[in-house]
Amino acid sequence: TEVGIIDGLSGIQQLVDDYPVDTIAKRFRYDAALVSALMDMEEDILEGLKSQNLDDYFKGPFTVVIKESCDGMGDVSEKHGCGPAVPEKAVRFSFTLMSISVTHENSSIRIFEENKPNSELCCKPLCLMLADESDHETLTTILSPLVAEREAMKDSELTLDMAGIPRTFKFIFRGTGYDEKLVREV
Repeated sequence: TEVGIIDGLSGIQQLVDDYPVDTIAKRFRYDAALVSALMDMEEDILEGLKSQNLDDYFKGPFTVVIKESCDGMGDVSEKHGCGPAVPEKAVRFSFTLMSISVTHENSSIRIFEENKPNSELCCKPLCLMLADESDHETLTTILSPLVAEREAMKDSELTLDMAGIPRTFKFIFRGTGYDEKLVREV
């Protein structure tokens, strides 16, 4: 799967070096990031099916619960040349795959649950922007396409080829990791 970085100001670029200096946000397409995260979990999903005595050729639908997080990262200043540090604040929007379940014989069976949901290791960054978390106009402008992508996925199903079998995934989004200042934006 090709996962491209989208520059909110300039469109899709092939190389990070192609980005203009004044770019203030970099992000992944939400659907592409979810595909990448799920494909990374292929072994966990197949082992989860086996541990619940389900056939490993089960096609789904798999229900994936996603926790979204958005918070300020504080000052991320850099020195430019030999001059003074340029003060910049950054905001990060990320997601965590919290659980994956399947319906079998009229009951929901959980085949994966994230053991450390607040760990940086399971947190998948989706968007990084140089902005102050109190700058609502900038946050709204940058996050609006991301929110639109999420809304479209709420009513969609994703089919992925895992272990040679097309499997169907549905998504439930939970915004439990938002900084209180950012709740209005997302």
